[in-house]
Amino acid sequence: MRIVFAGTPEPAVPSLRRLIESRHEVIAVVTRPDAVAGRGRKLQRSPIGQLADEYGIPVLTPRKPAEPEFVEALTELAPDCCPVVAYGALLPAEILDIPRHGWINLHFSLLPAWRGAAPVQAAIAAGDEITGASTFRIETGLDTGPVYGVVTERIAVTDTAADLLGRLADSGAALLEQTLHGVEDGTLQAIPQSTEGVSYAPKITVEAAQVRWDQPALAVGRAIRAVTPHPGAWTIVAGNRLKLGPVELVEEALPERQIDVRKTGVYIGTATTAVRLDRVQPQGKRMMAALDWARGARLEPGAVVE
Repeated sequence: MRIVFAGTPEPAVPSLRRLIESRHEVIAVVTRPDAVAGRGRKLQRSPIGQLADEYGIPVLTPRKPAEPEFVEALTELAPDCCPVVAYGALLPAEILDIPRHGWINLHFSLLPAWRGAAPVQAAIAAGDEITGASTFRIETGLDTGPVYGVVTERIAVTDTAADLLGRLADSGAALLEQTLHGVEDGTLQAIPQSTEGVSYAPKITVEAAQVRWDQPALAVGRAIRAVTPHPGAWTIVAGNRLKLGPVELVEEALPERQIDVRKTGVYIGTATTAVRLDRVQPQGKRMMAALDWARGARLEPGAVVE
């Protein structure tokens, strides 16, 4: 099939690379416009845009997919199908029927669970043991379209969002390729999603990533891993923001929010038992060992986090 691939961040790269090397022809790529990033605050191409450039594939970067210029360009391309992986913008109804086989999305959950922008993060935070990826045909609802296929993945107790998403990006790429094969051959039919087990995973803001120390240690640990590395868990210590890496659960209890600095590490009390910090990042500095940070911070006895 002649396909136009839509995607933006790094987790979409395995899918595009696999489709470029497949029997299908990638005639163009749609990605979000170049954005300011990095310490130099320079405009940077998205990871998908960069990969397309490497292969000499035309790149379309509409600010909104409803722009008349983009609709016209897509109509002229006349793709057979448009696979989508983490594109980052809602697709308007007027473009959904342009490809004869529609837009097929690779979503990193077992639909109808965790519809929305942050399914991997939501699955980790909720303590799910099993998750996966689904391919489905996009319709006007939020991730409501009929499903072509799924792959499953076990969530390890130490998984961060980056760990889990990395595995799903690879297994999902294979699923997406096989889905396109089945659609082209006419051997695969999409099945409507169940009306039961529906849950939602909205985008996680920086504000929402602040650690809630009034929760049990298990929930605290999951919440931190769910937002590692982006947007990154954080707390306030002595009026300054401190970014946290994954923590270790310990059996000893501490007063809620209290910081205890010992030779063996830095501990913080939760609603149940304490957690031990591993790596932390003070504002304006790089990640460092929590004990090194605590020694330099010279915390007052009985200091607490906010």
